Amino acid sequence: MHVRHGRMWRKLGEHEEVVDIGPGASVSIPTGAHFQFRCDGAELLIAICATMPPSPGEDEAYRVRGNWEATA
Repeated sequence: MHVRHGRMWRKLGEHEEVVDIGPGASVSIPTGAHFQFRCDGAELLIAICATMPPSPGEDEAYRVRGNWEATA
């Protein structure tokens, strides 16, 4: 049984998609992709992120308009 706790939106160029995420899910975010996570349940959605190669610093990431309105 698939348990969905949330969704992730990602967009790279003209390609855009929303994928279900839950316990044990693994997703990739290609360099240059816009992305956003959304919690759909009453339980917290916890995401752990690793960058490879290591992120060069704070100037690498910037805010973009996502698929959903931000709540925090």
